[in-house]
Amino acid sequence: MPYRPMNTLLDTIQRTVEATVKGPVTHRESVAVVETFRGQTVWEGMVEVFDVAEPPPAVAYGWAVESDQGPQYVTVKGRGPADSPLAAVRVWLVSQSKK
Repeated sequence: MPYRPMNTLLDTIQRTVEATVKGPVTHRESVAVVETFRGQTVWEGMVEVFDVAEPPPAVAYGWAVESDQGPQYVTVKGRGPADSPLAAVRVWLVSQSKK
């Protein structure tokens, strides 16, 4: 088994997702997402998709965003309009625009 640092970005995102859904999750896949608005890229990054052990929700999404305070970890529960990695990013972007 290859050496793996104890605290990788994926591990940190997974712990954040587990705290949000209040239970264990299993990493399913990493999905590259590019969200554009009026021809401009407004967000680009890797979204981690997790299966939730005790739904609901059955799935959750997580990713890291750089900010002035360092990395911020985003979690979106997979329900309602957040039914895909791209949709999860859109839900988050809308929530950010309302702040």
